[in-house]
Amino acid sequence: MTDWLDWPFFEPRHRELQAHLAKWCSANLGDDHHDDVDNACRTLVAQLGQAGFLGLCVAEGDTAPDVRSLAIARSTLARASGLADFAFAMQGLGSGAISLFGSAEQKAEWLPKVSSGRAVAAYALTEPETGSDAANIAMRAERDGDGWVLTGEKSYISNGTIADVLTVFARTGSTEDGARGISAFIVRGDDPGLSVAERIEVIAPHPLARLKFDRVRADPLGSEGDGFRIAMQTLNLFRVTVGAAALGFARRALDEALDFATSRRLGSGVLADNPMTWDRLAGMKMAVDTSELLIARAAWQQDMGEADNRRAAAMAKLHATDEAQKVIDAAVQMHGGLGVTKGAKVEELYREIRALRIYEGASEVQRMIIARDLLKEHRS
Repeated sequence: MTDWLDWPFFEPRHRELQAHLAKWCSANLGDDHHDDVDNACRTLVAQLGQAGFLGLCVAEGDTAPDVRSLAIARSTLARASGLADFAFAMQGLGSGAISLFGSAEQKAEWLPKVSSGRAVAAYALTEPETGSDAANIAMRAERDGDGWVLTGEKSYISNGTIADVLTVFARTGSTEDGARGISAFIVRGDDPGLSVAERIEVIAPHPLARLKFDRVRADPLGSEGDGFRIAMQTLNLFRVTVGAAALGFARRALDEALDFATSRRLGSGVLADNPMTWDRLAGMKMAVDTSELLIARAAWQQDMGEADNRRAAAMAKLHATDEAQKVIDAAVQMHGGLGVTKGAKVEELYREIRALRIYEGASEVQRMIIARDLLKEHRS
């Protein structure tokens, strides 16, 4: 299902990327049942780096990553392997603030390592007491001689158990300053003050952790007090790609449903002969195609340098993740008992999709962004 790439939002290089990556996925990715998820993620990062795909995640000079390429990569990887998509995406999110706001020295030190797969990246914003309410983070950053040290905890940090470099957000001002009192920092994963306080197990296994910072040395990223803006711009850069990953999961679910419907015996025919199946398949295809349209529009707008792309990005992320949940649920229902059997692809997809409606801005947050922007436009 690559016909969406023929739309005028995309260029020949995007179609070439999809074909190249799809071929690589077929040759290199198997199932996602790993005994050691940490080692599996490190291996995937190394493989993606060696193949040259992680270069899509980092900036070239002063140019931000191409969002259409990121969306194509994530939808293609997610269709093949949720863990491979995760490994790719976190290299982008974890280093995104460095790409957008890092100094020449910071970019030179970290971006080649991230793009080659020699360094695993992480993005540390969420805390035990703050999820969507990022403006109220409590981690403290204090001056220590010529540098800074961080003290506190971060939670639900993807790649937290294996990160070599982390973008961390901490409070340099008072709590009354709110978002204005937050700054961004780069932290090395091997700092002796950084430890894994808890490994967090979730329904789709990822290297997720609660991290403890005990006077961890940190390198300032951007200007002091500018951390909240850096965090939000980084999330916005990759928000459309979360929808693209959901699209990849939905496409795979539709493919699995079509294969099952056309082979599963039902009476004297097959499941695909049943009008109820037609209705279900039609709804799944509608959901996939509308998600494609919203993702393509939002990614194109972002690459074209639209002044404010937040509403389009929020719509793409919200619709694609919510609709993918419905598509996968329909595929599970169609499979019957097999659909909830551990090891079945649709059962795996059912576990993979759920987190996408929460991370990088929950669905409720996306609705707020859309509504506020719409009202602002109406009142102006």
